Amino acid sequence: MTGAMYAAISGLKSHMQKLNVIGNNIANVNTYGYKSARTTFQESLYTTLTGGSNGTATVGGVNPSQIGYGCSLGTIDLDMSTKNYSPTGNGMDCMINGDGFFMVGNKPAMGADGKLATVEAKDLTLTRVGNFKFDSQGYLVDGQGNVVYGFVTQSGTTTAGVIADADKPTVSTQLVPIRLPMAAGIPADAAAGPAEGTALYPGVTAGELGVYPTVDAKGNALQSIQADSIQIDGATGKITAVNKADSKTVVVGYIAMASVSNPNGVSHISGPYYRAGEGAGECSAASIGGAVTGYLNNLAADAANAKSIKNTGKTELITGGLESSGTDLATEISEMITTQRGYQANTRIITVTDSMLEELVNMKR
Repeated sequence: MTGAMYAAISGLKSHMQKLNVIGNNIANVNTYGYKSARTTFQESLYTTLTGGSNGTATVGGVNPSQIGYGCSLGTIDLDMSTKNYSPTGNGMDCMINGDGFFMVGNKPAMGADGKLATVEAKDLTLTRVGNFKFDSQGYLVDGQGNVVYGFVTQSGTTTAGVIADADKPTVSTQLVPIRLPMAAGIPADAAAGPAEGTALYPGVTAGELGVYPTVDAKGNALQSIQADSIQIDGATGKITAVNKADSKTVVVGYIAMASVSNPNGVSHISGPYYRAGEGAGECSAASIGGAVTGYLNNLAADAANAKSIKNTGKTELITGGLESSGTDLATEISEMITTQRGYQANTRIITVTDSMLEELVNMKR
């Protein structure tokens, strides 16, 4: 009889855990980018009363007799499929239509030589919520202040400077925080150098990391350009803006995506963020629509540790809105009802078992 009670207790615990998952799903019914979870149960330990037999020439076989001891939590699975588009009216908001994640994190260290440290996609934080804006320092950040990673426009020279052909900018393949170009300061010689306010870009050569402009010819710290009419191309992730100083259109860079072998295997860390840990498989940097090609960190194909930039395939961005919550309220309410009834039924097993034990104790009276 106590076996029935142990089975019921395990059922109570399992149903309570499932109800916790359902409660979290319902609580996030209006949370942008939320991915709902599903709970599955599995049978628990069995005790064998009699073993099975294949039989003999004269006696038939018998099946084993086993008694189970309830159920336990099997899995909690994330549904990472794309959900509905929810318009917000903010042109900087982006929804991922397809697989993949935005990559965000802290700013990488910059050496004394003006070069940024290399960053791997697997070391960054992943998110599906693209509520972006440019902060006061010119960095593209999400709603929590984390910088957004991607590929930025380069000057094509070993020193930071002006793009020779603004209509055909080149792009550095180093994964870096997306930032508005620096605005040129007062030139040392008015007859030489870029005019004040002109957009300056990091200088990159093959196989080297970008050298970022930090001060003008007179040693004054540079600030980012004053940008207007910022637009994001959904098919490529390209960010363009108009420099207020000279009214020229500049290509800021391209938003990068993280391609994960098993998107359902990512781990929640906090809020809308995930980490591609054990179970997620390979996490690599990808370009939306194949707009940026080549190898990471401006390496050549035959260089050691060269990693190609993946293509997101059919995945694209939809601007002006965010991805709605993955919670299906009708499904969750029905699951809550069946879970409640399952919990209630397990309490009845405990009640009946208690009544039988009471009868057993009172047999001597």
